[in-house]
Amino acid sequence: MSQTIRQILQKARRKLQKAEGAAPALDSEVLLSHVAGLDRAGLYREWECTLPAHAEKCFWELVGRRCLGEPVAYLTGCKEFMDLDFKVAPSVLIPRPETELLVETALALLPPAPLVIDVGTGSGAIAVSLASFLPESIVYATDCSGEALDVAGDNAVRHGVGARVRFYQGNLLEPLAGIVPVAGADLIAANLPYISSDELAGLPRSVRQFEPVLALDGGKDGLELYRRLIPTAAVLLKKGGLLLLEIGFDQARDMLKLLETGWEAEIVKDLAGLDRLVVARLCDGV
Repeated sequence: MSQTIRQILQKARRKLQKAEGAAPALDSEVLLSHVAGLDRAGLYREWECTLPAHAEKCFWELVGRRCLGEPVAYLTGCKEFMDLDFKVAPSVLIPRPETELLVETALALLPPAPLVIDVGTGSGAIAVSLASFLPESIVYATDCSGEALDVAGDNAVRHGVGARVRFYQGNLLEPLAGIVPVAGADLIAANLPYISSDELAGLPRSVRQFEPVLALDGGKDGLELYRRLIPTAAVLLKKGGLLLLEIGFDQARDMLKLLETGWEAEIVKDLAGLDRLVVARLCDGV
């Protein structure tokens, strides 16, 4: 006998209580919404209705994968960021709420029609969000992963900014040599891998087993890629241009040392009160 949506959710919550890192109520609702084609409020409107057999089978398959640690965003193929719906896949890091701080800070500080560079774009969450909220902007986005750029390109098209977000494959700023003029950018944004290699094994299973290591491993102290980025960023930024870098909660002091010469830099805390964002402005005379 088919079960009602209410019964299915109750059973799924019990199963997910045993899963590491799961949020049983939220995860079960999001997965069932995805399968049933309803929003979460719709689940409660249809509380005593049953699902088609194929939909119920698909739902339990997803719950089983979630119990093994697979992130909900990969199971549904999407994740909300800056109130926009982004396609995600195992080739890209899942956008985090704390990264919205970088976008919000950029929107508060940028001129109306900026030239923006997003380094290590991944899903394109930063690049596409900035282009969406700054309709006169031009955004260049780089990533070393061709698979990630495919996802980012789909997201740019999905949100109607495909003509203004330009994607290039390669390491850091290298692909933009000869494309972005020297001293031409208003902003360089980067949420690069900043977890130290030694810390990777201690990450939650849903992260270490399912998200791309390439997007997590920041080298011995987590700052390897930022050390390489900062000198080249100074070449492409306008004088007074902005460099916004997401960091780990314990990396502020070391990051500020990297920006002692030629930059005015400060640290912005996230909503949890943790150091999260470096806001650096290129000084005149550099």
